[in-house]
Amino acid sequence: MQKINKKGFTLIELLVVIAIIGLLSTLAIVSLNNARQKARDARRVSDIKQVQTALELYYNDAGGYPPTEVSGSSVSYNSVTYMKSVPTAPKPADGSCTSTTNAYVYAAVGSSYTSYTFQYCLGAITGGVPAGLHAATPGGLY
Repeated sequence: MQKINKKGFTLIELLVVIAIIGLLSTLAIVSLNNARQKARDARRVSDIKQVQTALELYYNDAGGYPPTEVSGSSVSYNSVTYMKSVPTAPKPADGSCTSTTNAYVYAAVGSSYTSYTFQYCLGAITGGVPAGLHAATPGGLY
């Protein structure tokens, strides 16, 4: 009698390989989502710092901060533009932020607009700033 030599994979081997590929792809997707959340938070902090710089330049020329909302518009005074377009918060909201708190909200403070608050929300600790709702002021990020 001759022995027939069959080449190929068994069903068990194929199932093990498919399970391993599924596990690796799940881990990759979870890592990618975490990286995206960190990138959105880093962008939020960067946006706030850029807006603060534009507001300080405005203050130096105008003697006060803009009296009206600056989100989504430009920061300019006497035909000098300090920021062409104030950025909007990246979406989706992360962590404890909701769709209503995931927005940049500017408010001038004082009768002569000598201060301001710029509200923002972080989904995780970023650059030493804890997660949650915060406000930037002329003194820094809080």
